[in-house]
Amino acid sequence: MSNGFFNVPIPVNEPVKGYAPGSKEREELQKAYNALREQQLDIPMYIGGQEVRTENKVPFTPPHDHKRVVAHYSYGTGEHVQQAIDAALAAREQWAAMSWESRAAIFLKAADLLAGPFRARMNAATMIGQSKNAFQAEIDAACEMIDFFRFNVKYMTDIYKMQPESMPGMWNRLEHRPLEGFVFALTPFNFTSIAANLPAAPAMMGNVVVWKPANTQIYSAQVIMELFKAAGLPDGVINLVYVDGPEAGDVIFRHRQFAGIHFTGSTGVFNHIWKTIGENINSYRGYPRIVGETGGKDFILAHKSANAKEVAVAITRGAFEYQGQKCSAASRAYIPSNLWDEVKQHVVEDLKSFKMGDPGDFSNFINAVIDEKSFDKLARYIDAAKKDDSVEIIAGGNYDKSVGYFVEPTIIVAQDPQYVTMCEELFGPVLTLHVYDAENFEKTLEVVDQTSPYGLTGAIFAGDRYAIELATKKLSHAAGNFYINDKPTGAVVGQQPFGGSRASGTNDKAGSMLNLLRWTSARTIKETFVPPVDYRYPFLQEGGQVEGAL
Repeated sequence: MSNGFFNVPIPVNEPVKGYAPGSKEREELQKAYNALREQQLDIPMYIGGQEVRTENKVPFTPPHDHKRVVAHYSYGTGEHVQQAIDAALAAREQWAAMSWESRAAIFLKAADLLAGPFRARMNAATMIGQSKNAFQAEIDAACEMIDFFRFNVKYMTDIYKMQPESMPGMWNRLEHRPLEGFVFALTPFNFTSIAANLPAAPAMMGNVVVWKPANTQIYSAQVIMELFKAAGLPDGVINLVYVDGPEAGDVIFRHRQFAGIHFTGSTGVFNHIWKTIGENINSYRGYPRIVGETGGKDFILAHKSANAKEVAVAITRGAFEYQGQKCSAASRAYIPSNLWDEVKQHVVEDLKSFKMGDPGDFSNFINAVIDEKSFDKLARYIDAAKKDDSVEIIAGGNYDKSVGYFVEPTIIVAQDPQYVTMCEELFGPVLTLHVYDAENFEKTLEVVDQTSPYGLTGAIFAGDRYAIELATKKLSHAAGNFYINDKPTGAVVGQQPFGGSRASGTNDKAGSMLNLLRWTSARTIKETFVPPVDYRYPFLQEGGQVEGAL
C-alpha cells in the first residue's frame, strides 16, 4: 500500500513478540543476553563517523548486578563536544541537500534492520543496561523505535505535501527547510526508543545533530549508533558524545549556530537549559527551537461506578511496570470508599505474586531501579513513610542494594491527599493512594487537578458516562495523554502521540507530525508567470484598465 503521490509505504505498528517459553525469539534473546553479559565492551564516542576513545575509561555496570562490569566507555570533554559540533556543521550542507527519499530510505532501512538482525541485540542491551524485563525491552527498544522510524517517514511526507493554494498566473510553494545550524539531543535512560528518536527525528528532516545520552543508557546507545551506521547514515549527521552535562552545555549553548534542543529529562534541568538559552539569545543566528518532555506526577482516578478489578490491574501495571520509571507511570491514585476494600484485595494479591530479580530470568516481572542515587532517594521516602502515623504501607516497603538496586513495589495509603509522596515526583516503584468519600467525586477532581504542577498522563475509571464526561472536561489540562478506563502508560506511536504541558514540557507530541514540524523552517516561494509592467492600478486610470494590473 502507499499514501498516494509520495508513494511511501503506509506504516503499521510493529507486532510485539511474546517470548513465550520454548519460542524461537525467547531462545535468541536469552542467547544474546548471556553473550553480552559475559563481555566487557569498549564503547567509543562517535564523532564525524569516527570511533573516538579517550584515556578516561568509565566502567558500566548493570543496575541489577552492580558488581559486574560489562563495558567501559570513553568519557569526553568540552573539546569533544566542539569536535562533534564541527563534524555536524561540516556534514550539514550535503545532508540538507539530500533528497527526502534518500533520507527516508535510511530510516526505513534502520527499522527493517531492527525488526530483524538487530532486534535481539538491541533488546538484550536494554535489558542489561537499563534493567528491563524481556517484554518491557521488546515494546520499547524494538517495537517503539521501529514505529518511530516508520511513522516519522510518513509524517515527513505529509509535511512536504502541505502546500498553499495557487491562483491563475502564479505558483505558490512551501519549502520545509532544516534549521540553520545544529540540533542538540539530550536523552534519558528510561526508553531506548526515545534515546534514538530524539536525534533521529531532527535528522530525518535534514538537520545535523550532537547527541548526549544519559550515562546510564550508554550501553544501548552504542547499539543505536551501530544500527544507524548499518542503515547508511552519513558520517557527521548524528554525533554521539559522553560528557558531563554542564560542560557540554557550556560549549553548545554558547555556539552561534545552536539551532535547537530535543530533550527528555527532569524539569529542573530543562528549566536551567531554557534560562541559559535565554541569557545567550543575542548570540544565536536565529531563535533556537526548544522541545522538551520533562517530569510527571501521573494519576489514576476511579469513580464509584468503576470496576474494582480493572482499577486494580491498572494500578499494578501502570505503577510498577519497569519499576515505575516510565514518564507516564502512575504515582498517585484516588480510590472511592465504596471500591476500596475490593481494589486493595486485588492489588495486594498481585504484588504478592511479583517476582523480582535479574531480567535474564524471564520469570521476573520486577527488576532494579536505574542507579544508587535513585535507590537512595526512594529508600528515604519509604523510611519516612514508615515513621509517619498519618500513612500506612500496605504492600512492599523493603529494599536491598547489596547485589542490585532493588526496591520492592510499594503502596502508601495517605489520609491527606496533599501528603508529600502524593505531590512530589519519585520516579520509582512507589504509588501513593488516597481513599476519598465516594460521594465527593467532583471535589476530588479539583484535588487531582491542583495537586501537581505537572500535566503528563492520567487515567479515569468509571462506568458512568456522565462521570467520564465531567472528568474529561475538568482535567483538560491535567494530562496531555488522558486515558479512559485504561492505565496511564503504554502510548503507541501513530495511535497516542505522547507529551504533556504545564511543568511536563512543551507538548510537541513525539511520534506525530507536530514534533517533526519543530525541526523545519518554512520558506514560502511565490513565482509569478507574467509580471505586471505598469505600476498603476485601475483606479488611477480614467475609463480604462491598466495592462497587467492583476
